[in-house]
Amino acid sequence: MSLPLLYTFRRCPYAMRARWAIQAAGVAVAQHEVSLRAKPTAMLAASPKGTVPVLVLPGGQVIDQSLDVMLWALHQRDAEHWLMPERGTLAGMLALIAACEADFKPHLDRFKYPSRYAAEWSAPGGAAPPAAEQAFSDAHFEAAQPFLARLAEQLAAGGCVDETAYLFGTCPSLADFATVPFVRQLARHAPERFAAAVPPALLRWMDALLRRPDFDAIMRKAPAAPADNHNP
Repeated sequence: MSLPLLYTFRRCPYAMRARWAIQAAGVAVAQHEVSLRAKPTAMLAASPKGTVPVLVLPGGQVIDQSLDVMLWALHQRDAEHWLMPERGTLAGMLALIAACEADFKPHLDRFKYPSRYAAEWSAPGGAAPPAAEQAFSDAHFEAAQPFLARLAEQLAAGGCVDETAYLFGTCPSLADFATVPFVRQLARHAPERFAAAVPPALLRWMDALLRRPDFDAIMRKAPAAPADNHNP
């Protein structure tokens, strides 16, 4: 019997969280690492939007939203109870994850890649003061902070002060694994600035999750998609 096939990209936070759930669930899945410059024709046929992750099930069903991949895997086997938080509900976790994507990710992208958003900071005709791009990036770093503050408040709600707390209890759950890959991106892009801006509890939370052996496991590069399937 053929295995489900996951098209992934190692550094993509969406693909990262999908792989993490698959790893935690212990579901057997074949993986192909995608070159973003030469996406496999088979992947594009399955999901024309062309973004990872894309999970193709043996019967032909395609799951191409990362959170849906996570839920698919955890509904197969949720050994660590990611879907059953110690505090709160699955609906509450999904709301926090949605806020990460709506209130944090757009600012993260504009902070990291301001040149991709030149239309938002350059003057008509493309001219702009030399400092405009940096000012735009800096503004989005600051705009990302309210969501990080929300995470810190969520951690503090558990009453854990000196030890590592998680978003919905003393054990990590879906919300932790679905949000930390994005927080990690911001931290890696500006580590000193990030460390100075966020509460220590948030740093402990991120570090505890990223030190897990299963995170190391999901960050090993998967075999590349077959070259003859690549789309020029």
